[in-house]
Amino acid sequence: MHTPSSSSTGRLAAALVLALGVAGGGFLAGSGFARMRTADRTVSVKGVAEREAKADLAIWPLRLVVTDDDLVRANTALERNVQQVRAFLAAQGLDATGTEVSLQEFSVQDARTVGGYQNTGRYIIRQTLVVRSTRVDLVQTASQRVPELVRNGVVLSSGQEYGGGGPTFVFTKLNDLKNSMIAEATSRARESAQQFARDSKSTLSGIRSANQGVFEILPRDQAMGISEESQVTKRVRVVTTVVYGLAN
Repeated sequence: MHTPSSSSTGRLAAALVLALGVAGGGFLAGSGFARMRTADRTVSVKGVAEREAKADLAIWPLRLVVTDDDLVRANTALERNVQQVRAFLAAQGLDATGTEVSLQEFSVQDARTVGGYQNTGRYIIRQTLVVRSTRVDLVQTASQRVPELVRNGVVLSSGQEYGGGGPTFVFTKLNDLKNSMIAEATSRARESAQQFARDSKSTLSGIRSANQGVFEILPRDQAMGISEESQVTKRVRVVTTVVYGLAN
């Protein structure tokens, strides 16, 4: 019968110790991974807050255009149209000769110099009146009565820089809503997180991260062809994203 040498016995003992060490290390590594995953249990939730807001500023460009073969006659017609528009705005309750109405962008074009003369008026004169008022209801009402100007012979052109030519209604007091809306959105996010924690038999362990979304000003009535700028009443919206930790 062969008796193992002392050197063989030593190598066997060393191998056994190494094997136990690897096994133990694997167990500890596995336990550490499990703890890490448990510690990193989180839930990401979103909270939404919305408000209706009324525009507090109206900007309405009225672009006048006259054409004539005689420059002096064309200019006289333009001045008459300007006075008609001022009278029209005053009749709607606006300060047509004060700070609510200003003259801008006067230009004269000789159609012969650009090759577009078609015997319909050599000279083309343009003048823009811009209504800028915080009395948005008056501006809205006046814009709905523009056909009265057309019936009196006033030619209006929106111009590409003014889109469709109607008033633009602006909400400028967003800062007044921000704090309360963020608080509401955050509160709703927490409600969602608490519901998730109850459903998963966990508890919330605090906020890990939070992100405030961008405030959006949207049309109250969302439909094809209706823009936010054309509506007096708007919808303000913000979405916050909050990541909560979860504990057993």
